[in-house]
Amino acid sequence: MLTLQASLRSLLKKLRYWLLKLVLIFVSLSIGWVLIYKFVPIPYTPLMAIQYFKNTHIEHTWQPLSKISKHLQLAVISAEDQRFFEHSGFDYAAIKFAFISNLKGKRLRGASTISQQCAKNVFLWPQRSWIRKGLETWFTLLIELLWSKERILEVYLNSIEMGKGTFGASAAAKYWFNTPASQLNRQQAAAIAAILPNPIKYSAQPASYYIRSRKAWIIRQMRNHQSDYFK
Repeated sequence: MLTLQASLRSLLKKLRYWLLKLVLIFVSLSIGWVLIYKFVPIPYTPLMAIQYFKNTHIEHTWQPLSKISKHLQLAVISAEDQRFFEHSGFDYAAIKFAFISNLKGKRLRGASTISQQCAKNVFLWPQRSWIRKGLETWFTLLIELLWSKERILEVYLNSIEMGKGTFGASAAAKYWFNTPASQLNRQQAAAIAAILPNPIKYSAQPASYYIRSRKAWIIRQMRNHQSDYFK
């Protein structure tokens, strides 16, 4: 009996040791990964790989933030995360509002910030699960700690899908409006931002009634925030 208990204690001790070792390895590798992406363009994301293996043609060209229209920058912030420059990765007011709305049985509402979406797009897979959500939280904390807000926005605008197989501002500007990302005007930027909830289902041009309505709402939000953004 004593020998069995001793063996179990030894086994548990080894399991704790290896578990701690795996955690430390994961933490070290993830921090190193985030630090590398602080400086270099992100060439590929998991979603791009998934789309590629579904035989979807991928369009993606990295552009620095300085070559992406400020109208598009403001449009996605207005549409997706108006407190982007104020929060530290998580918008607790939006989370609370979404939780209450969902409890009341209204249309399911998300509360992911641009930082959370950026972490998911660059480091993780798209399918929802508690494991992915936990990892998303971890990577969101890391990029908020190690990157600037401008870098988060730059990576987000270069990694998000803005049409089937169309990733990033440069590819989207060319696909939807045949113009460089730097030349997108307010109307065009708002149209692209309007399709972000489901860029495969929706079209920026020609736009459905729903997208035109959403685009008009985004433009109103842009006007409310443009004095803060266009300095």
